[in-house]
Amino acid sequence: MTTELNYLALAAALNAVMWLPYILNVIAVRGLVDAVGYPDNPNPMSPWAQRLKAAHYNSVENLVLFATVILVAHAAGISNAATTTCAATYFWARVVHTVAYTFAVPWVRTLAFAVGWGSVLCILAQVLI
Repeated sequence: MTTELNYLALAAALNAVMWLPYILNVIAVRGLVDAVGYPDNPNPMSPWAQRLKAAHYNSVENLVLFATVILVAHAAGISNAATTTCAATYFWARVVHTVAYTFAVPWVRTLAFAVGWGSVLCILAQVLI
């Protein structure tokens, strides 16, 4: 497996487990019955859990772009120092983004998002140029 595909798999794995802490918070604050049901006035999640849920949604949205450029590059046989570095950078930027968003670290969250987005653009440039 190429380095780029490996980081795509890691990014997918991150998204696959990211929901677990905030769902556990829902169970903790609402109870199991309300967590699996549809209560009229549910207790809100803890602020950190609300932020993690938002980070998860953002990560899923960005995974679509990352996966697309990685798979297109792979299909085109494009793998070089730029694509491997950008794939690794994207993954770690998303990890930092998730942690910074969850713990409300304002500038780090935005910077991590920009680095991840720039990594996607860099891989896209390798495909298109």
